[in-house]
Amino acid sequence: MSDTEKPTGPENPVHTERREHAREDVERRARLFWNNGSCMLPGVVLDLNEDGARIRFGDICAIPDEVYVEIEGSDRVRPAVIRWRSLTEIGVAFD
Repeated sequence: MSDTEKPTGPENPVHTERREHAREDVERRARLFWNNGSCMLPGVVLDLNEDGARIRFGDICAIPDEVYVEIEGSDRVRPAVIRWRSLTEIGVAFD
């Protein structure tokens, strides 16, 4: 495995890293909002940087491509676009 590849789990055994900023491993509660705030899904942020995050959920219901993310310890809700999905995780890029 080269320096630019890293394992990412059973669904994507090897992934070429394309992020401009490295992600920091964290464990923070988060909430996703959509539908003008009428829909909410709690989750846990697993890694984070200024450009995006990886968030785990118990169940990935029908989450749209554009959401708002509130992360524990932050004083704001950030608009985000979902870049990838698995059965229990999503990757978001902050707008």
